[in-house]
Amino acid sequence: MTDDRRVRTGVEGLDAVLGGGLPAERAYMLRGGPGTGKTILGLHFLTAGTGTSETALGVQFEEQTENLVSNAEGVGLDTADVEFVDLSPEADFFAADRSYGVFEPDEVEGPDVFEAVREAIDRTEPDRLFVDPLTNLRRLTSDDYQFRRTVASLVRYATDRGATVLFSTQPSPAAPDDDLEFLSDGSIELGRAPKGRTIEVRKLRGSKFEDGEHTLRITDEGMRVYPILLPREYRRSFDAETVSSGVDEVDALLGGGIERGTITLVTGPSGVGKTTLSTHFLEEAAARGERSVAYLFEESTDTFVHRSEAIDLPVGEMREAGTLAIEEVEPLTVSPDEFADAVRREVEQRDARLVTIDGVSGYRLSIRGDEDDLVRELHALCRYLRNMGVTVLLVDAVSSVTGEFQPTSANISYLGDNVVFLRYVARGDTIGRAIGVLKKRASDFERTIREFEITDDGLVVREPVNELRDVLQGVSKGD
Repeated sequence: MTDDRRVRTGVEGLDAVLGGGLPAERAYMLRGGPGTGKTILGLHFLTAGTGTSETALGVQFEEQTENLVSNAEGVGLDTADVEFVDLSPEADFFAADRSYGVFEPDEVEGPDVFEAVREAIDRTEPDRLFVDPLTNLRRLTSDDYQFRRTVASLVRYATDRGATVLFSTQPSPAAPDDDLEFLSDGSIELGRAPKGRTIEVRKLRGSKFEDGEHTLRITDEGMRVYPILLPREYRRSFDAETVSSGVDEVDALLGGGIERGTITLVTGPSGVGKTTLSTHFLEEAAARGERSVAYLFEESTDTFVHRSEAIDLPVGEMREAGTLAIEEVEPLTVSPDEFADAVRREVEQRDARLVTIDGVSGYRLSIRGDEDDLVRELHALCRYLRNMGVTVLLVDAVSSVTGEFQPTSANISYLGDNVVFLRYVARGDTIGRAIGVLKKRASDFERTIREFEITDDGLVVREPVNELRDVLQGVSKGD
């Protein structure tokens, strides 16, 4: 259907990238290598007008109609209202005598093909036309000049009759498609990247669009695009207030707590208590009647629930009450764009006020890139959450247990409005734990270091202990 002269593509997320859809009655090129999803996107485009007065025409040069219909059904698309012109080779094409004598193939086959396409356009008067792939017309024309003239004529013929045209191409070194890009009003490219399938709008005349390689996923429910998160597009007002951890001594270290809409890095070596501290914040948010979400990149939901409830943190009750959602994330199967989309849904549709990402190392795997990629993606996500007034806890495991102090596992300390560190310390023949605040932007904070324990009643923080002043080097005095 059209909206302000925009034609919806039928692909969730793609219309947002396109600024609302494709400007109507123009022609658009869909390019990509084999298996990138061009035909599926074209089928979405053709079926997006189902249930309206629109008509849709598909012209295919490679795939038989029955196979195309079957493939559409496999991704949940009903093509019953779409008319197809099947110009794919017949079964007897291989055995037939293809000797043309003094005539070239384009002189013999071309006119029949062009007439079939023209007749179908005249008969159906399509609002939507998808040609797949248009580059097959190249073999039916005598040279590149005639090919461009043929394509330009086809596009003009269809658009003058009210059609919005989408055509696919499959470029190769021997047969590039750059000449077709100049003839189109827009260009969409499908590809593959370390983060998975991608889609990029390279050109869209007369319209704004979102730049960059957006994640694309194809399932048995069809195609979906996950746009790159642009924090500047999102903002909402919220009350500037202090958020408590629920542990008085931790709040004292933080000068009363952390401010709403800030980013807090909770850092320390494995097993020191980072998740436990973060869960206290979740419990306190639930007590205020606020919804929180814990994204677990490095721990199963069952383990998290069992471990929390063993120390009197009732996350099961919080889930049942709807004040806590626990999302177990397999980073190697989720791109950063998909994860950001899931976070947005929790914030915008379910009003999540506190988000925990546990942990940064697991999130890094979803990036499938280097440290710069990690910083860029985390920066965008955290800036979005801050703009929306969401309080964020980033749980970050550092590799050093003792020795030189390491604030974070990557160059992300600048992201944190607050940095809370947890460390192991040696006291004689035993190993203890210590907690301190390294940074707090919005207010002053306590610059002492306290020992703490994890007990059956949760995290218990002791009074400041002077002899722990060298904890940043991993040692304690007075033993």
